[in-house]
Amino acid sequence: MSERIRIVVVDDHPMVAEGIEAILESYDDVEVVATLSDGQQMIDRLDDLCPDVILMDLNMPRVGGLSATEMILERAPDTRILVLSMHDTPEYISTAMNHGARGYVLKDVPTDEIKQAIDAVMRGERYLCTGAEGALSPSGDGREALTNREQSVLLQLAQGKSNKEVALVLDISVRTVETHRKNIKRKLGISSTAGLTRYALEHGVLQGTGANV
Repeated sequence: MSERIRIVVVDDHPMVAEGIEAILESYDDVEVVATLSDGQQMIDRLDDLCPDVILMDLNMPRVGGLSATEMILERAPDTRILVLSMHDTPEYISTAMNHGARGYVLKDVPTDEIKQAIDAVMRGERYLCTGAEGALSPSGDGREALTNREQSVLLQLAQGKSNKEVALVLDISVRTVETHRKNIKRKLGISSTAGLTRYALEHGVLQGTGANV
């Protein structure tokens, strides 16, 4: 028998995490190696758990799913992250995929679809559940997607940081931050910093960052 797929479930609702674990443990080729309650725990235990696939909730205390996804992929780029969320809006889905998630599954999907999603990302495919499929279509809302770096800059700007402070946090030049800022405003059709903050808050970019906005 081939080696089992190592899964970690990251969700701050114990009943959800335990339910998913019970579903997945019924498959012979899957092993749930841990259930964790926030993104920081996943980051701290990444090296000792060595998961093949992480099922990641978005809205969690301390470090949310988007920030955790970025940090995990910086350290372990081959990790497959499947977002498991109740949010079905195109903005949530496209933001998660732009942060590096390999798939997006709604929490109310049939139980066997979670396994289908795991199998798909293990084959190197991207997986969007039925309710999320239309989110990334070019017709969408006509907006050009932000790059991972632009998402990072947006997150910092939305927390009220100046260009200089963002440059220090991300270890890039102030001029580069200014360029990213211009591109973000152009892509989102937003002209003010207050507008960027509002967009970030409404679309889940600030979830789990501890930002007081």
